Amino acid sequence: MSGKKKQAKIEILNRRARFEYHFVQEIEAGIALTGTEIKSIRDGNANLTDAYCSIENGELWVRNMYIAEYTHGTDNNHEPRRVRKLLLRKPELRKLERKAKEKGFTIIPFKLYFSERGFAKLAIALATGKKEYDKRDTIRDRDDKRDLDRIQKEYKVR
Repeated sequence: MSGKKKQAKIEILNRRARFEYHFVQEIEAGIALTGTEIKSIRDGNANLTDAYCSIENGELWVRNMYIAEYTHGTDNNHEPRRVRKLLLRKPELRKLERKAKEKGFTIIPFKLYFSERGFAKLAIALATGKKEYDKRDTIRDRDDKRDLDRIQKEYKVR
């Protein structure tokens, strides 16, 4: 018997990100967190809905990412919406910075999860905003897929 417990997979998603943006490139970044932030994320108390990334002084930062205060924390608890540093290698960061400066590109965090080694990772994407008609196409495709799945399910039952 092994001494490790199998822990449920924690994955916090920004579901609106794929609806609002076309993803051009996806990158996995480490994130600098405090102890109470890690514990709060392991409890599933985080939200990426309004989060965005910015590059300042050659460093990548995630802003407006909500991590609830840890329930068993003391007065040393973290601030829920503080600015957090993302960890990337220099060449990746420079390439991302060049692309992000082009007109129409933005950096969006869309998934927060733990790696196999137990480190918190933030999946970010270099993205362009969708136009209104693109969003309608996305809705139409989603509805068509749902209808198709429903029809296939009916045929399997018979």
